Amino acid sequence: MARKNKENYLDYIPRPNRLFQTSENPAGRIVIRTEHRGFYNFLAQKIFGKPRFSDIELDDFGTFVWKQMDGEKSIFEIGRAVKEAYGEKAEPLYERLSRFMKILHEQHYIVYENKLSGERREAH
Repeated sequence: MARKNKENYLDYIPRPNRLFQTSENPAGRIVIRTEHRGFYNFLAQKIFGKPRFSDIELDDFGTFVWKQMDGEKSIFEIGRAVKEAYGEKAEPLYERLSRFMKILHEQHYIVYENKLSGERREAH
């Protein structure tokens, strides 16, 4: 019987997507700038005065996690750093961290590095 090679999500290595500008505000929180592109966004900007850019401010937990993402640490390793910094306040740690990472990935704010070769996985 052949064994299936299953990937463990905690082994993924996230890093910020270089297509987005990030900065740190005076409160020390990470701010991700996102541009609203496309035809419908163009119309909304022209007709309804919607802004071209939005700034997404991460909370303290999100900022800590963002600063851990260096393209070398796995989600598991980042989780250990979160546990060390936040203790019981981070619980349920890996469920919360995994969901946060999935949201960041779905919004294309992060990409995953391939651990062995440094190639991007699920590049966007």
